[in-house]
Amino acid sequence: MQVILILTKYYHADMGKVLESSLWRSSDFGTSYTKLTLQPGVTTIVDNFYICPANKRKIILVSSSLSERDQSLFLSTDEGATFQKQLVPFFVESLIFHPKEEDKVLAYSRESKLYVSSDLGKKWTLLQERVTKDQVFWAVSGVDADPDLVHVEAQDLSGGFRYVTCQIHNCSDKTLTAPFAGPIDHGSLTVQDDYIFFKATSTNRTKYYVSYRRGEFVLMKLPKYALPKDLQIISTDENQVFVAVQEWYQADTYNLYQSDPRGERYTLVLENVRSSRQAEETVVIDVLEVRGVKGVFLANQKIDGKVMTLITYNKGRDWDYLRPPNMDMNGKPTNCKPPDCHLHLHLRWADNPYVSGTVHTKDTAPGLIMGAGNLGSQLVEYKEEMYITSDCGRTWRQVFEEEHHILYLDHGGVIVAIKDTSIPLKILKFSVDEGLTWSTHNFTSTSVFVDGLLSEPGDETLVMTIFGHISFRSDWELVKVDFRPPFSRQCGEEDYSSWDLTDLQGDRCIMGQQRSFRKRKPTSWCINGRSFTSALVSHVCECRDSDFLCDYGFERSPSSESDTSKCSANFWFNPLSPPDDCALGQTYTSSLGYRKVVSSVCKGGVDLQQSPVQLQCPLTPPRGLQVSIHGQAVAVRPGEDVLFVVQQEQGDFLTTKYQVDLGDGFKAMYVNLTLTGEPIRHRYKSPGVYRVSVRAENMAGHDEAVLFVQVNSPLQALYLEVVPVIGINQEVNLTAVLLPLNPNLTVFYWWIGHSLQPHLSLDNSVTTQFEDAGDVRVTVQAACGNSVLQDSRVIRVLDQFQLVPLQFSKDLDAYNPSTPEWREDVGLVVTRLLSKEASVPEELLVTVVKPGLPTLADLYVLLPPSRPTRKRSLTSDKRLMAIQQVLNSQKISFLLRGGVRVLVALRDADAGSQRLGAAGGYWAVAVLFVIGLFAVGVFILYKFKRKRPGRTVYAQMHNEKEQEMTSPVSHSDDVQSVIQGNHSGVVLSINAREMHSYLVS
Repeated sequence: MQVILILTKYYHADMGKVLESSLWRSSDFGTSYTKLTLQPGVTTIVDNFYICPANKRKIILVSSSLSERDQSLFLSTDEGATFQKQLVPFFVESLIFHPKEEDKVLAYSRESKLYVSSDLGKKWTLLQERVTKDQVFWAVSGVDADPDLVHVEAQDLSGGFRYVTCQIHNCSDKTLTAPFAGPIDHGSLTVQDDYIFFKATSTNRTKYYVSYRRGEFVLMKLPKYALPKDLQIISTDENQVFVAVQEWYQADTYNLYQSDPRGERYTLVLENVRSSRQAEETVVIDVLEVRGVKGVFLANQKIDGKVMTLITYNKGRDWDYLRPPNMDMNGKPTNCKPPDCHLHLHLRWADNPYVSGTVHTKDTAPGLIMGAGNLGSQLVEYKEEMYITSDCGRTWRQVFEEEHHILYLDHGGVIVAIKDTSIPLKILKFSVDEGLTWSTHNFTSTSVFVDGLLSEPGDETLVMTIFGHISFRSDWELVKVDFRPPFSRQCGEEDYSSWDLTDLQGDRCIMGQQRSFRKRKPTSWCINGRSFTSALVSHVCECRDSDFLCDYGFERSPSSESDTSKCSANFWFNPLSPPDDCALGQTYTSSLGYRKVVSSVCKGGVDLQQSPVQLQCPLTPPRGLQVSIHGQAVAVRPGEDVLFVVQQEQGDFLTTKYQVDLGDGFKAMYVNLTLTGEPIRHRYKSPGVYRVSVRAENMAGHDEAVLFVQVNSPLQALYLEVVPVIGINQEVNLTAVLLPLNPNLTVFYWWIGHSLQPHLSLDNSVTTQFEDAGDVRVTVQAACGNSVLQDSRVIRVLDQFQLVPLQFSKDLDAYNPSTPEWREDVGLVVTRLLSKEASVPEELLVTVVKPGLPTLADLYVLLPPSRPTRKRSLTSDKRLMAIQQVLNSQKISFLLRGGVRVLVALRDADAGSQRLGAAGGYWAVAVLFVIGLFAVGVFILYKFKRKRPGRTVYAQMHNEKEQEMTSPVSHSDDVQSVIQGNHSGVVLSINAREMHSYLVS
């Protein structure tokens, strides 16, 4: 019985949510379909279904309720005739059947957990949490010793990703095995045939690893200066790895490389293969393996913007352009002659899995290739004429002018083609003579939008199903097309003819053998059937130059030279150098530059590898010595455990001694340090910079590695202190007050204004100036090891202001803790008292207490906003006079702890050390007399209304508490004690300050 299952889904147009699904089953080659009802009276959404590869009678449906709150499995053991409902305690994202054992299934949940069932989904056991999606692999038969082994990429508790394996019946944190000790890159694990691949990135350098037949992981050795940005696995069959590598200089192309049997050493076989990026950043590389004939690949090479199609018959050893046909589909000359004109094909995969891509090949139809492309000097994107070859690319014919979806039936005995179009169709085309002639067939009376083509159960049948819809709101239309009636009998030997695989140069010995295939004669209307095999016979050839390619470290001679098969060593490679693992007393083989093509089965004849030089492994000096801290950090805290890792890339390991100096007095001598891989554990007690050195030495030489380690306590607080008022083009000092200070270990980053480029300094203060008036944001970051703090201020640059120097009674010095917070509080209380006593708006006054002793301050008097109806000079004079009067009358004072009263008064800029309450009564009387005269003068000027013009400005100041810090910088007291006049300056907006700390990993 031949069963067809079709799942249909209906989505919400806007939300993309599945509103309804239907499962249809046919047991008569698609002649009739029955809609399956899983739960009578209950709306069930079938999310997906999975067919067991080991027994296709067993099927699991994954379904959910309309609200997506509940999920169930439906199990079938009779090809979907009946189903048994099974509740599942988690939400299934995907299922993975065991490739050989039919009742074992892995389930990946939406919560990134991995479960296993050994009874076809009836009972589930949690295997692992924090598993990466699509990075779960069953054991490979014939490679993994245990068929119940599972390969998994999972996230550990630290957030990194690891490659682990476990046995499904005994999988816990204690039984997990980590074949690779270090972290790997997220989503990079691949288990394929004999090989396991992943990549690991540290210190911005990505390394690619491979394991052959579950052996030790080794670095994939590409040419030294390939410096790959990306690596994609193309194929791993025939005991060889075929990879595409995007090198450092490439943007939209990749280079193809071929490996040795172990997948370790790689040789370049083709450069500049076109690539593109599709949805979800998926990379698509224009290389396609022709199915049915091993070793044949198609690739699109892009050089100087031109894309051209090439073909290889020996897995990349030699490439050639496709030959164009002489005639087009209408029998007219194509006028396309090499080397200026060739056939080029699009090598795109179809987004829809139920239609063919732009090139269609099948394992069951060897030599038969149909593709969309064009004739010319290069591939043209909008041209998609259809071409066909039945001798594996040696000769081509044009069959259609537009792209068609292709389906091969009965081993290619019938080729079905339906036009790739967005309009509804009711006609298909088919050929029974490998595309020489084509017939049309009306598969339906009403045109439908074709969504896919199916052949069931495989390409060996002559029955197909076309599915689509009449309109975008209609149900699915399923149309069965049966080509069996014209073919009334099974084919016999007389119905076949043979053809020989030949490359474009006419050579029949390809990869060391001559291969012949058979195909049905065009005049024989018979069925090949399921038991048909196309491979007829093969003969082994003698080895020739074409059976060898360049070994690792060598490359072919340029095409301009006479002997293009000659392999020469790259400048960076010395063939006589011993391998890295060459130990004293052993021997190694020096390559002559050639190695046999892995897939070649030739015997005798030419042997370019003959008589390789056998050399004794010498005692080699250590080279490539490296010392690092586990986790790649170079900054640690006092008392923290530090793990030093010592690695050596080359040289003898067994006889080498390692002298280690950790910089704080600890010194030790080690042997086998790099062989064991054991780290050196140490703790630093005190902050500082320590020079760690490792010297490796043997009789042949020595090498040394040095690492500077910063040991420091985390930063606690940062305060940006600036002079609040400064004139245009006058220097201003910006000071970052830091706790703890950590001298010589802290780097300061200064951002001034809108500049994105910071100024770096090791000093905690910088000097700058501003050319224009306006608001300027100043931000400083202090970085010390893994700790970073930031503080930021918005300052206003003004071209006019008034400054009044202030002093305090001497008792204040004894209570001055010299912290920014204390200075802010004193300045705020002085501002508040002056505003109250002098009746001056508080927003026009800013009092700044200077660092250091004696305790001094500056009062900045700002001009009010401009109001045309008011006389600004008179108001300014009144304001200034009122401030002088309250200061002269000793009305400004505040209390300290213990009832100590502090008096605020005017300060003489030239006698900044003079203090209120100090000796020298005559000086105080003189000062009061001068102030009195000045006040009379101001009063007279006011009476005569003599005004001086000026700009009005304002600033606001808010207080925010900070931790107490000491400023290491003393500001200059050399300020003019100007009571009135026009000045340039900067006003600091305190409320703009931000401070936070975070760790940098």
